[in-house]
Amino acid sequence: MPDDIDALIGSARRQMADRPADDRFIQLLEAGLVPTERLAGLACELYHLVSSDERSFTLLASRFSSTPAGEVFAELAQGETQARELLLRFAEALDTDEERLAAHEPAPLTQAYPSYLARTAAFGTRSDMLLALLANVEESGTNYTRTADALHGRYGFTERAVEHFRFFADTPRELLDRAAAALREGIAEGDDPTSAIRTARLVHAYENTFWACMSENLDPH
Repeated sequence: MPDDIDALIGSARRQMADRPADDRFIQLLEAGLVPTERLAGLACELYHLVSSDERSFTLLASRFSSTPAGEVFAELAQGETQARELLLRFAEALDTDEERLAAHEPAPLTQAYPSYLARTAAFGTRSDMLLALLANVEESGTNYTRTADALHGRYGFTERAVEHFRFFADTPRELLDRAAAALREGIAEGDDPTSAIRTARLVHAYENTFWACMSENLDPH
């Protein structure tokens, strides 16, 4: 990963650090204090989130189809499709089918994250989304790892049932390297790095908002 891109990612992460991750939901999960009904709610909210992100990355792949970024976005769209299918296994373990997932009326703030991604997909630069991916992937991956570990270790879900969370916990290094190369190209061709950093910071904040919403009104006692 080129030094200039490392510096850009570092700048984004320093701004993200001003708003530390809200991991109360994951802490409660690790303590075994999240009721089954809320786990079903998590599946429902994630279904809407992933379905939206799938469309967003498909749009980005189309907008930037003549660039290496387009290939990265196409692969990310395929990943969201796979993640949605894996989520059905988690829902199945909760006796929840896809019809119920789709019929769920999402809480507004849980969908702030995918809504912002959709806006960026429609109007942002390739570098906006690429930097958001690269700057957030480590923290996001940790959240998904902790979630999968808690669901498996504390709640007894099988590895098959938590594969959705494992999938997002481990983004292939090869994909990240291609994203970094595409980001470097975007910046070199005139994309605004300040805008990209802003997007990364807001994506981080909205992802935090999602997890904060999942812990809302949960009484640990």
